[in-house]
Amino acid sequence: MAGALVTGSATGIGRAVLLGLADAGHDVVVHYRNSEGKAREVADLARGAGVEAHLLQADVTVPEEARQLVLAANDLTGGLRVLVNNVGNYHHGALDELDIETWHEMFDSNLHATFYTCRTAVPFMRRHGGGRIINLGYAGAEHLIARPAVAPYVIAKTGVIQYSRALARSEAANGITVNVISPGIMENSVTKPQREIPMGRLGRLEEIVAAACFLASDEADYITGTTIEVAGGWNL
Repeated sequence: MAGALVTGSATGIGRAVLLGLADAGHDVVVHYRNSEGKAREVADLARGAGVEAHLLQADVTVPEEARQLVLAANDLTGGLRVLVNNVGNYHHGALDELDIETWHEMFDSNLHATFYTCRTAVPFMRRHGGGRIINLGYAGAEHLIARPAVAPYVIAKTGVIQYSRALARSEAANGITVNVISPGIMENSVTKPQREIPMGRLGRLEEIVAAACFLASDEADYITGTTIEVAGGWNL
């Protein structure tokens, strides 16, 4: 099975998704920026599933580093088939105290990094006869509700959803599907207002993994331009 790259896969959701793809039989590329030790641990766990696992370091907010990451992942795996854009910093704080640096960081890590990796991966996927792009959104991003404490994060994630839909339409005839998984309030979330969730509990990482593995599978070949909210009914 051809390779899968998950950005930010040394920890958290990225780690869980990468290990899920490894269990599904994908050779994987573990990407990290600073957490080399944790990335090596993840790669060792992935190899335990009987697949190849490679490590690559990059700051995907830098266009050339993001490009080189995807180029290297394609070479190492013999053909990049699955790209999961998981990297995306989060900020929670008073809107009137938001500084310019943080504003740009939210867009650079969430929206711009996704664009940089996708634009590099798409030509490879076309040549391979297709591929799967899965971008991480946010379950509040499609609901036009004021969220002052996380405004730049939500705006950036809304951009991710809109970009994903545009790319899905552009590449559908080339066998490339582009979908979004939008987590709600998860077990590893920074803030956890559990009483706002109709299901009454936090989301589990394995529930994100299940959605990602499905969208990466052959069974999802006719699904593109969609957003799957893993959110327990939050915002309904």
